[in-house]
Amino acid sequence: MRKRLLVMLSVATVLLAVAVVRMTPVSAVASDPYLYKNVRIDGGGFVPGIIFNPTERNLIYARTDIGGAYRWNQSTRSWAPLLDWVGWDRWGYNGVISLATDPVQTNRVYAAVGMYTNSWDPNNGAILRSTDRGANWQVTPLPFKLGGNMPGRGMGEALSVDPNNNGVLYFGAPNGNGLWRSTDFGATWARVASFPNAGNYAQDPNDPNGYLSHRPGVLWVTYDPRSSTRGTTTRTIYVGVADKQNSIYRSTDAGATWTRLAGQPTGYLPHKGVLDTVNGYLYIATSDTGGPYDGAKGDVWRYATATGTWTQISPIPSSSADDYFGYSGLTIDRQRPGTLMVATQISWWPDVIFFRSTDSGATWTRVWDWTSYPNRGFRYRMDITENPWLTFGGNPQPPEVTPKLGWMTESLEIDPFDSNRMMYGTGATIYGTENLTQWDSGGQFTIRPMARGLEETAVLDLISPPSGAPLVSGLGDIAGFRHANLDNVPPMMFTSPAFTSTTSLDYAERTPSIMVRAGNFTDADRPNDSHVAFSTDGGANWFQGTEPGGVNEGGTVAAAADGSRFVWAPRGVTPVYSVGYGNSWQQVSGLPTEAIVESDRVNPAKFYGLSGGRLYVSTNGGQSFTATAATGLPTTGKFKAMPGREGDLWLAGQGGLWHSTNSGTSFTKVAGITNAVNVGFGRAAPGQTYMALFTVATIDGVTGLYRSDNAGASWLRINDDKHQWGNMGEALTGDPRVYGRVYVGTNGRGILYGDRTGGSVPPTVTSTATPTITPTVTPTVTPTAGSGCSAAYRPGNGWPGGFQADVTVSNTGSSAITGWRVTWTWAGDQRITQMWGGTPTQTGANVSVANAGYNGNLAPGATTSFGFNGGYSGTNTPPATLTCTPT
Repeated sequence: MRKRLLVMLSVATVLLAVAVVRMTPVSAVASDPYLYKNVRIDGGGFVPGIIFNPTERNLIYARTDIGGAYRWNQSTRSWAPLLDWVGWDRWGYNGVISLATDPVQTNRVYAAVGMYTNSWDPNNGAILRSTDRGANWQVTPLPFKLGGNMPGRGMGEALSVDPNNNGVLYFGAPNGNGLWRSTDFGATWARVASFPNAGNYAQDPNDPNGYLSHRPGVLWVTYDPRSSTRGTTTRTIYVGVADKQNSIYRSTDAGATWTRLAGQPTGYLPHKGVLDTVNGYLYIATSDTGGPYDGAKGDVWRYATATGTWTQISPIPSSSADDYFGYSGLTIDRQRPGTLMVATQISWWPDVIFFRSTDSGATWTRVWDWTSYPNRGFRYRMDITENPWLTFGGNPQPPEVTPKLGWMTESLEIDPFDSNRMMYGTGATIYGTENLTQWDSGGQFTIRPMARGLEETAVLDLISPPSGAPLVSGLGDIAGFRHANLDNVPPMMFTSPAFTSTTSLDYAERTPSIMVRAGNFTDADRPNDSHVAFSTDGGANWFQGTEPGGVNEGGTVAAAADGSRFVWAPRGVTPVYSVGYGNSWQQVSGLPTEAIVESDRVNPAKFYGLSGGRLYVSTNGGQSFTATAATGLPTTGKFKAMPGREGDLWLAGQGGLWHSTNSGTSFTKVAGITNAVNVGFGRAAPGQTYMALFTVATIDGVTGLYRSDNAGASWLRINDDKHQWGNMGEALTGDPRVYGRVYVGTNGRGILYGDRTGGSVPPTVTSTATPTITPTVTPTVTPTAGSGCSAAYRPGNGWPGGFQADVTVSNTGSSAITGWRVTWTWAGDQRITQMWGGTPTQTGANVSVANAGYNGNLAPGATTSFGFNGGYSGTNTPPATLTCTPT
């Protein structure tokens, strides 16, 4: 049920109270500790804002439109996510429309959040505030929605901190909500009733979807700190508004009254407003649309604050036929205030253009120039060694090159402490340079990706086959990847053909090197390409099949268990099947259009479809489907077939999680689960034969990520409130080779993979699976004299060729230790295959295990543990002696 907060916006005294405590239900479900990391891609989405703190070196933030906010870590040269605590209940908070860093108390940071202002986001926006650089946040809900992923999201910044009195903040709101102010560090807010213009521009006021009819409203707030002294509220403030006739306002009495600046330019929107306090200039970059995807005309202006004189300083003025772009990204060099840069808002062909002036805009040079068409000369070189996929697999002809310098370049910032460092955001990543001034001396400066740690992909599907690369991903906007190493950036996205978005992936369970993918692209761009592709080498190389007429979107696709045939349900087209690799397709009978299709993982003749709350099954290789008798299923959902067990299905959807063991003839609803988003399978727990289950679901009122080791009889929560990643779960799978490992897809935070960090496998209720071996070896405890710690080895479950064990580490000394290392020598050929709670090194039979980052500190008498899975081919005898040494 939608709740509406009624607020009289025209009353200046309306205050919004802070929401400090999140009332989250307490779940009775036990938990199992996990460590999560991103599967590295680096970037993958639009970065509309990069914000340098003006008074503390290397304190830098980035905001994204759907993937939250990040803080730069200079020591690792990477970004740290700040909004992973946002969960399904407020997923729109991952759309960050503006961010402000406090120039006085630099630990303070603020974010204005909310993804959509139309019906797509059910929640209002909020102002978040932190006093520890984004490690923890407090929330002030707003009485209106914010549009972090709406048109105009690259303009701004709309949120700002008064540099003289940092308890005062301003925020420019969209859709007629005007200008807002806080005087208590963002805890409460009131509308500034005296501000005269809420902004009237919308790209298409009549858009029935409510997207292009969005009005960006009040765009940015810029202070003139010279107008007051430290500790008193800044008196002179400039504000930009999305109104092509009345766009720039100024207050000279600390926001009490406001006046439209006389003589201001008209006809365009002021994307950016940057003040040079040394020379007394306010610079404005304008475009004819709000962007970020378009903009055909614009200008750059300079306003002399002392005289009120406006001067057009456009590198290419809007009156010129050579101006086919607006301007947006705008920055000045605070070390050399007469130096400024501006970027084209959008210049798809041949590339974005950066302009640079060292004389306050009197003259400009370009980052690239035409030489003899189609050739260009470049003041820069690009090095994408760290992220080679940024070529997008293209091979363009001059004057275009790959990788492109960028597009949607609305964030462009020179480091206020370093004239050589500049960062800018594009639709795909963050780029930067550390030798920018080479531009001025006639040399080439080097641009490299600076996006490590910032993962912004929207994940549509994931598969983890039992052999080959551990993960293959289907992504929105950048197709997807074969991830041979989860911690390395893959060299290239899917090509041959290249999809814009991969909507579905599958592999042949019994021949996992055979894979299939379906996806989307703009048909007019590549009329001869197909929306389905195949691989016979585990996703390393792909080739396209044919397709039936009328296909415009990929839909879902499934591979037979032996890879002999495929069933494909393109969006909007009758499902089809193919014997072989899509050389020809025949229509399926009995399966509704746009059904979700999956294959049985054992029987190659059996396929399944889900549509409108009915489960359909084919036993003749997809030629015909018949609806089963099962009732009470959700109208939409995700379902998958269990490897190794014919007819074993799990279905997640609105209302819960369902299980079938008879090919969908009937389903049993899993008790205690009130809603489920997705379900996946991974390697069975030690001693179990039924694969581990993973689900994003609501259990005991808590929506989270859960694992079951006993066929759904009981569940363990494997994420926590600080790791929720918005609306996670559109894609989900376990790893069939590593017990406990899970891969989670998010809508804007990329792919997460998690491994257990706890000790022994948590207890569960009695499973239907039967362990094959139950060791009864007595644990070995061997303290090392005078070492201050001891280690106890305890065997766990075993199975042919494999085993599990735990080691307890105890501080036996009289003082605390800050680290430990346990060593032993195997009697046979045992080898560690997976470990949690420690970092192993093994050379032959000799094993050394160091503490993990979280369990090295032990007070006197305290204990901790680590555990592992192992393999062997001879005998499995526990080590005779363990040695524990404090480190």
